[in-house]
Amino acid sequence: MTQELQKLHSVWISTQKRANENTLLPQIKFDEIASSIISSGPFYYYIIDFYDMSLSNVSPAITDIHGFDPETVSFNDILGTIHPDDVDFIVKAEASILNFFYTNIGPERLTNYKMNYSFRSRMKNGEYCMLNHQAIILTLDPKGGFGKSLNIHTRIDHLSKNNTYQYSMIGLKGEPSYMNIDVFEDTQCFSEFSKREIDIIKLIAEGFDNNEIAETLFISVNTVKQHRKNILKKSNSRNTAQLIRKSTLQGLL
Repeated sequence: MTQELQKLHSVWISTQKRANENTLLPQIKFDEIASSIISSGPFYYYIIDFYDMSLSNVSPAITDIHGFDPETVSFNDILGTIHPDDVDFIVKAEASILNFFYTNIGPERLTNYKMNYSFRSRMKNGEYCMLNHQAIILTLDPKGGFGKSLNIHTRIDHLSKNNTYQYSMIGLKGEPSYMNIDVFEDTQCFSEFSKREIDIIKLIAEGFDNNEIAETLFISVNTVKQHRKNILKKSNSRNTAQLIRKSTLQGLL
């Protein structure tokens, strides 16, 4: 195992939050889940079981992107495609995400979030392209240790070629979202989007104007305008176009 792979494995081992026993996978229609949270670009998905680091349900599209056989590919094969200069970021991001959940949110809500960040990854032609990583924890063991996770990797080099070295945690099932967390900052500052704000961002992306948003969400137009102002400020966006681009890159849409 290379030094880079050892660094990555050490994150999940050192936290002592991995499942200590096998966990049963719920009935899932993977194509429906993937299509519901992928914004744009070629992608593949797989399930990683952190109990024994085995893979299952690997989508055939991994062959088109990395050239791997979905029947024989290992987790280390996928980790091995990460650009060496992005390994430290991923180590810090994974450690920060786990610490945030188990310290501030609680393991019982871990399955209500989608984790998101980007990194450079080696394609089957040997070139490095930007991938967006999205992960949803599917199972926990009785002690709250994370078991199986659905990971989805999407090519986003048509949207960005530079890594922000930030991660976001997108709330599902009504949970708040935490955006743009910089793992290299000494003091972690992040913006929290409410469920209402996320609903408005999604409607903006669909082309709804203020009146249509107000009618859809049963709120006043003035309330919509105030939400939009707050959203632009929280996302540090100059305009709606920049907001949509950032939301796409961060996996919010």
